[in-house]
Amino acid sequence: MSTVQNKRILLGITGGIAAYKAAELVRALKERGAEVRVVMTRAACEFITPLTLQALSGNPVHTSLLDTEAEAAMGHIELARWADRVLIAPASADFIARFAGGLGDDLLATLCLATRAPIALAPAMNQAMWDALGTRHNIDLLKDRRVTFYGPASGSQACGEVGPGRMLEAIELAELLAGSFASGALSGRRVVITAGPTREALDPVRYLSNHSSGKMGFALAEAAAEAGAKVVLISGPCALPTPDRVERIDVISADQMLAASLEATGNCHLFIAAAAVCDYRPAHRSAQKLKKHGDESLKLELVQNPDIVATVAAQKKPTYCVAFAAETERVLDYARAKRARKGVECIIANDVSGTDTGFNSDDNAVTLIDEEGEILLDKRSKTQLARDLIALLATKSDSTEKSKNSKDNGQ
Repeated sequence: MSTVQNKRILLGITGGIAAYKAAELVRALKERGAEVRVVMTRAACEFITPLTLQALSGNPVHTSLLDTEAEAAMGHIELARWADRVLIAPASADFIARFAGGLGDDLLATLCLATRAPIALAPAMNQAMWDALGTRHNIDLLKDRRVTFYGPASGSQACGEVGPGRMLEAIELAELLAGSFASGALSGRRVVITAGPTREALDPVRYLSNHSSGKMGFALAEAAAEAGAKVVLISGPCALPTPDRVERIDVISADQMLAASLEATGNCHLFIAAAAVCDYRPAHRSAQKLKKHGDESLKLELVQNPDIVATVAAQKKPTYCVAFAAETERVLDYARAKRARKGVECIIANDVSGTDTGFNSDDNAVTLIDEEGEILLDKRSKTQLARDLIALLATKSDSTEKSKNSKDNGQ
């Protein structure tokens, strides 16, 4: 079942009498578990007050392109990265024309240009304006750019005329938006994803680990479930909630993650190794807490942990194996070498040297590397990045499976 639970919805409101419906729309989205932020045009504020939308959404309402209280005074970029979906409701004929023309003359138009999130418009206008050749041309342009249109409906209008141009009701829009998260690209597929750090015990109290938060792997699990897959998430120690419709297996050490991965991937279609597995573990685990003795230094003997993704890839059971390469220098060089060494179809190069992407950040930027070349996915929220990656991997893994089946059948 499609849902907007925990989804980030940016609601844009333009000038028109249907703006009053935005209040009920915010309520409907909030009741379904979405986080909602509202952006209003100057004309929209003439029909419904920002205070009303702020009270209903629980977040400040944005109306100005140059907001000195926003991150680095760049509110449109901040909001554009934040959103999982952008819904403009109502979308006036004027806004549709400005959007089609690529204008960025106010906050709402600018963030629509800046966002990576899918955009949907819920038109609301007089029936003659809806049928005007200029409006139809603008709509065709936007549809060519993969902008989605919800409605309009037909019926009585505020001007007294009857015809197409009414904005859909709030519940209809909330249900359509929820449905937009279910792509079906992995329908019927089984996907196994590893996430988070591992911990390698030194003694009953201390351990070796890393800074991985698990956010990227959990976002991938959620995106794969949205795409219709049956998802198994093998997680190291993480405080994150389990995504809906995802089976979670909790592990601690690399050895435990390897055992869980081998068991789970016996009949899987796609394996994504997003976990930050410790490369080494102590050669000997102390049965008791290690004590400090004066000024003596402590020497630890470390041994290599098993290479989980390489071991899984060697089994030849998952159709398509994906590894992550978290690097701090020569990112692409090391990632290319790691792909060849591990024997995986695809590797995701991830620069974790910065503070605004990678470990513990809500944003990320990666490069997908496979035999066909390299695809840069620049900075965006991890949730949106996960959906973009899943869409790519669904296509690539399906193509690989068909190719393997053709070879097995001697075609």
